[in-house]
Amino acid sequence: MSANIDGPASGASGELFRLDGKPSAAQALPLALQHVVAMIVGCVTPAIIVSGAAGLSDEDSVILIQAALVMSALTTLVQLYPPVRSGVLRIGSGLPVIMGISFAYVPTMQAIAGSFGVATIFGAQIVGGIVAVIVGVFIKQIRKFFPPLITGTVVFAIGLSLYPTAINYMAGGTGSEHYGSWQNWLVALVTLVIVTGLNHYGRGIWKLSSILIGMIAGYIVSLLFGMVDFGAVSQASFFQLPIPLHFGVEFEISSCVAIGVLFAINSIQAIGDFTATTTGGMDRMPADEELNGGIVAYGICNIACPLFGGLPTATFSQNVGIVASTKVVAKRVFGMAAGILLVAGLIPKFSSILTTIPSCVLGGATVSVFASIAMTGVKLVTASPMNYRNTTIVGLAVALGMGITQANAALASFPAWVTTIFGRSPVVLATIVAIILNLVLPKDQTDRAIEIMKKEGAG
Repeated sequence: MSANIDGPASGASGELFRLDGKPSAAQALPLALQHVVAMIVGCVTPAIIVSGAAGLSDEDSVILIQAALVMSALTTLVQLYPPVRSGVLRIGSGLPVIMGISFAYVPTMQAIAGSFGVATIFGAQIVGGIVAVIVGVFIKQIRKFFPPLITGTVVFAIGLSLYPTAINYMAGGTGSEHYGSWQNWLVALVTLVIVTGLNHYGRGIWKLSSILIGMIAGYIVSLLFGMVDFGAVSQASFFQLPIPLHFGVEFEISSCVAIGVLFAINSIQAIGDFTATTTGGMDRMPADEELNGGIVAYGICNIACPLFGGLPTATFSQNVGIVASTKVVAKRVFGMAAGILLVAGLIPKFSSILTTIPSCVLGGATVSVFASIAMTGVKLVTASPMNYRNTTIVGLAVALGMGITQANAALASFPAWVTTIFGRSPVVLATIVAIILNLVLPKDQTDRAIEIMKKEGAG
């Protein structure tokens, strides 16, 4: 296993490094488990956070987590094995990617869940899926509005907006009887220290599964403090298919706008993950039809997911990182990983165990993830020259987005929909401000020269 983790091997394992390779089950299974371990916590945590924000019962929380696993598995399979491979509307990239429930939507989903409920999230998600399909069809024309400076600003705002969630969870969860207790902080810090230590000093599977290992350690400590309640586990069944329209679907205009903007941004962001996958794993750039099919599939799957209780999915960057480090691109590995997720999602007992994880453990594990999201945004931003124009764009976009969110009473005299779109989550406002400023502020001579050179090179 270590040979596969650290880099390409020779001999029979050569099948692992071909897109349509057929490695044996013995070769593929450890690598598939590696992908599952790397993403499963990130996949189910948004569902747990949204469940808390919406005040769902234990039974409904289990259903939401179950749907997260099942729909992540199915959307991964659609990307791996495109059901429509030709024509104007290709569906699926055909690339080795893992799809899962995305943290990018969490701040906005929390706001919507608290104000309107889960059904409104699903209605907005359907609209967002339609937006993603449109972006996929017209990707060449739309892409120019979302350079790294803009996507980086948005990703940075997403990371920043998630920090309060992580800290509140570390303290035990808002509304908890023991919020802020030393026991909560101890468990959270134990989890955080182990995650951070393994990220920097671990190798191979220890590094890749750092979040999972940290959460297991934190969970054990929380057991010693009597923080875990297994009541939901005993009531959960052993097998259950996702329940269609269990939560319902409701449409609310301001929520649709807020989620729709995020889907447009994440559609562009997905290009980065597809590109990182092909360059890191196959030493080539993705073809136009792969990008088009990948984004269209992303949209169509997110139109279907709400019907079965699945929250918004997106490509998982941590799994892209595994592809880049291992060079393993065989679809069979990723299909097996999707199969494991699917089986796990069909077993409510497993999903119910995940609901027993104390908030302080989740906080200790996710604060580093949220920090990583913010720093990814910084990296994207700094790929562009940090001149006065660009720092103005980033600074004003983040200042207005974060500032108005933290002082949303400033919008009290405006209609309620204004607060829903701009005052609950900083991401939407930061995105809109960044796009407008990027269009209207004059570029300096150096930037213009670079653009001309790129156009001439493309021509």
